[in-house]
Amino acid sequence: MDNTVIIDDTTLRDGEQTAGVVFSRSEKAAIARMLDQIGVHELECGIPVMGKDERDSIRDLVAMGLNARLITWNRAVIPDIQASIDCGVKAVDISLSVSDRMMESKLRKDRSWVMGQLRSALSFAKDNGLYVSVGGEDSSRADMGFLTELMGVALELGGDRFRFCDTLGILDPFLMYDRISALRRAVPDLPIEVHTHNDLGMATANAIAGVRAGARFVNTTVNGLGERAGNAALEEVVMGLKLACGTDPGIDTHRFHEISCFVGKASGRPVPDWKPVVGKRVFSHESGVHVDGVMKNPGNYEGFDPAEVGLSRYIVLGKHSGTNSLIERYRGLGIYVSREEAARLMEPVREKAQQVRRPLRDGELRRLYRNVPRVFS
Repeated sequence: MDNTVIIDDTTLRDGEQTAGVVFSRSEKAAIARMLDQIGVHELECGIPVMGKDERDSIRDLVAMGLNARLITWNRAVIPDIQASIDCGVKAVDISLSVSDRMMESKLRKDRSWVMGQLRSALSFAKDNGLYVSVGGEDSSRADMGFLTELMGVALELGGDRFRFCDTLGILDPFLMYDRISALRRAVPDLPIEVHTHNDLGMATANAIAGVRAGARFVNTTVNGLGERAGNAALEEVVMGLKLACGTDPGIDTHRFHEISCFVGKASGRPVPDWKPVVGKRVFSHESGVHVDGVMKNPGNYEGFDPAEVGLSRYIVLGKHSGTNSLIERYRGLGIYVSREEAARLMEPVREKAQQVRRPLRDGELRRLYRNVPRVFS
């Protein structure tokens, strides 16, 4: 794992914690296989202490012999970690509430108790040869001095990284950058992982800000599944890193649409047509100016090749279409019209589009073509 940025996908754990979502064991295996095949580096694959079905599912994944490292989520207690060991995984995340608010109102404990839990759980995990991510639940509301102290203890006891969790999705990218930068300076020898939620619509931006500030690991889920408004979306984070940051995490993106659709169906959360990166219509063009620009050079109005994520361009005919749009759209239907014919077809096409208040479908376009015989006389 020598990549500059390591993608730790948690679709099978945090993604399944989306309210009402349950993956079958076969669906979990299929999702894990696809993510492994495209080069995702780590898969957070479940919570063993939840019960026998969860443990059996995790054992199935271990038996698949994936290239990706499998990591499980655990509370920072020995029975949880033992359950993970019994499943055959070699890596664990041990989670502790690190904000004073959660310590006081959720755990009814204090900082010294949390630090004691860390020492006990981390020592047990390392004594059993595990790779350990120390997860800081509610890091975004934690005292930075306490986080620095906790990270120092984690490093001292052999922890392999620290997971900074924006558990409630309340940070903005500027604060995320500042917090991760400060922690990197304070404890430079302990790698940082960022785990972001989308409550304010900034999960992807916060994840990328964390990476730019020096985090080496980033959590994602396919389609941004997860608690409440979800997590940072795998497809958005990877493409954002590549295009906005010039950082290629080594993921084969060509199957993104395929994987997105599979997870959408398995989760009962269909992918919206306009979902960033993977929605089947995000490369749709209607405006005459835009279609003309794309036809001359796709880079005029497309930030990347649709095929890079398993999609294709789609020309829409509607109220704002121009002659070039019409010619190109009909060509896609195997109908070749001249520029003069296209100009005379524009009025009925626009009228129909305004009447139905949506893009015209193939059958409607064919009927319009047939019903305007004077165009072809």
